[in-house]
Amino acid sequence: MITTLAPAASPPQAITLDLDARLALIDAAMTVRLDEAAVAFEVRTAHLPAADPLPEVTAPPHLVPQPVPCPYSTPIATVLHRAQQRIQEYGWLRGQLRDEEGAACAAGHIRAVAHGRDQYEDALAVLLEVVRRDFGADGIPAWNDAQPDARPVILAFGRAAELAHNRQQ
Repeated sequence: MITTLAPAASPPQAITLDLDARLALIDAAMTVRLDEAAVAFEVRTAHLPAADPLPEVTAPPHLVPQPVPCPYSTPIATVLHRAQQRIQEYGWLRGQLRDEEGAACAAGHIRAVAHGRDQYEDALAVLLEVVRRDFGADGIPAWNDAQPDARPVILAFGRAAELAHNRQQ
């Protein structure tokens, strides 16, 4: 049997498109891509019926500051540390012992946290030593009233607590 081969077909001719046809073709391709992106977006952001929605937060939770635990184990250092915390919590005064809101001068805060007259006087003695040494003052009331704000008073209470702790008071 003899087979004859058909002549090879010529390659297809490239079709040339005018501007309007090319724009229509690109518009169709972009429409397909945008439709696919829209479907993908809907799939990714679909509501999951089993998940509970998060409650709306209307106000921040009420946070109550916790007191800093006392790092000192000695009684006078503890009194001075608690008086220092009390200054930060209730405020500091000059010119008077205390007010209605709980603010007080240095001696007033020590009086508020000391357990008895002996602790009060011992804590005042240590604070007076620090005030004389570090600030050159002769007495606690005059030194307290001469301060511009509570920062030096808080600093002196911290130093006095350290001193009392180092002396095992």
